[in-house]
Amino acid sequence: MKISAHIENSEGQHRLTLKTGDNAHSITIPPKPTGFGSKASGGELLFLALATCYCNDIYREATKKGVKIERVAVDVDGDFGAEGEPAKNVAYRAKVTAHASEEQIRELMWQTDKVAEIQNTLRVQTPVTLSQVEVDAV
Repeated sequence: MKISAHIENSEGQHRLTLKTGDNAHSITIPPKPTGFGSKASGGELLFLALATCYCNDIYREATKKGVKIERVAVDVDGDFGAEGEPAKNVAYRAKVTAHASEEQIRELMWQTDKVAEIQNTLRVQTPVTLSQVEVDAV
């Protein structure tokens, strides 16, 4: 499954398009108060990706087990140091309310952690390559 993200930014405008396979949609994140760049930092969006992945995967895995989920809450935090340094101490906490025994819910949560794709992507060394640059001189 091919996934892509596109950002187009100019003064006062910040457009985001996400695509999975042939399904494209947009999300709204305003520009910085200066008008340039995104009001949300890359670190915030990375942590949002971790939280979103776990949340979505809880529902996916619960469906496989026939468990009805009522509510999922996920908190992610960590530390970023100087410019260019990777995140450290990244941890997440989750709370799931479901129609199942406490043991079944805990098992579902631990199993979901094992298969959460974004978590697993960060747990291994994943190469990220700048594959092309285009320049428009003004």
